Amino acid sequence: MSTAARLRHVWLCADDYGISPGVNRAIRDLIERGRLNATSVMMVGPAIDQSEVAALSAAAKASPRCAIGLHVTLSAPFRPLTMHFRPLDGDMFMAFPKLLRAGLMRRLDSEFFRNEVRAQLLAFAEAFGRPPDFVDGHQHVQLFPQVRDGFVEAVREIAPKAWVRQGGRDLPLAKRLSSPKALVLDVLSAQFRRRAGSAGLAFNPAFAGAYDFTGVADFGELMRQFLDGLPEGGLVMCHPGFVDEVLTGLDPMTDVREREHAYLAGDAFARLLADSNVTLG
Repeated sequence: MSTAARLRHVWLCADDYGISPGVNRAIRDLIERGRLNATSVMMVGPAIDQSEVAALSAAAKASPRCAIGLHVTLSAPFRPLTMHFRPLDGDMFMAFPKLLRAGLMRRLDSEFFRNEVRAQLLAFAEAFGRPPDFVDGHQHVQLFPQVRDGFVEAVREIAPKAWVRQGGRDLPLAKRLSSPKALVLDVLSAQFRRRAGSAGLAFNPAFAGAYDFTGVADFGELMRQFLDGLPEGGLVMCHPGFVDEVLTGLDPMTDVREREHAYLAGDAFARLLADSNVTLG
């Protein structure tokens, strides 16, 4: 069997394109280097004007294989596109912990979320001239109870050929128990996969990339763990970026984004891909 036949193709997806100009530049840089093959776009972000859309489209076109998806955003500090969206904190979406609690307590109306996701899908199609290749969610909101119902209905209506992102891992139970955050995603994703499957939507077979996003994290070692055992078509989430004032005003993830970018752009990541028999092509 040839080496090429043994290669696993996985998705390495940079979230949050559109959150700031610095994040956008870092993502495009990695796409152009061949170090990313997917990114998801926040249509409610402050840095998603037509020039940023055109720059991303050009970078992706020059890459051998790069998917562009919609990063559905339904949590603070961002604001909805639909006029009558509820629930809100002031004029912003709820913070994601409150949103998750409300969903678990069955206090949400999935129709509001269907309408908002539909509006974000249509905004993406207008900006890029086509539907997204895939659809995921900022802070994993697409997995939340009740939210996922509106999310799946909107995608099935507007972009039925797009695949959707689930956050469950394909690992033995003993390994899954080592990360409480990822274990929560496993539980939420089981329900999401059933809902998406019943709607006829495709989804990634496995997911990796969740960690505590602290300064002490060794991103190179984490990436090795993420790729270990990830099946063909599995997805690794990442958050590369260059810090700027827009980002610091919106998101607590700042310096960690620059560390991720530096690793993904470097020789050590290229060696890891080769050693792991993984391709992003």
